[in-house]
Amino acid sequence: MTKQKQSRIDLLEKKIEALVRVVQQILDENAYLKDLSVGTLETIKLMPNYKEAIKALKVKMENESKDKKLEI
Repeated sequence: MTKQKQSRIDLLEKKIEALVRVVQQILDENAYLKDLSVGTLETIKLMPNYKEAIKALKVKMENESKDKKLEI
């Protein structure tokens, strides 16, 4: 194998290793955000008037959905 081919292979290997590290970091951050989201949701569920707020949000979403259908 020539020196030029070997240096190209080394460069590609380094790039692949860097990409693997980036993808791993993204996966770790995604898992962290999932845990944070679940924790936040569970905390909100413990707040007073949670069920009423969910009902109000459902009504609001239905109204917005109807408005968008009328625009089309």
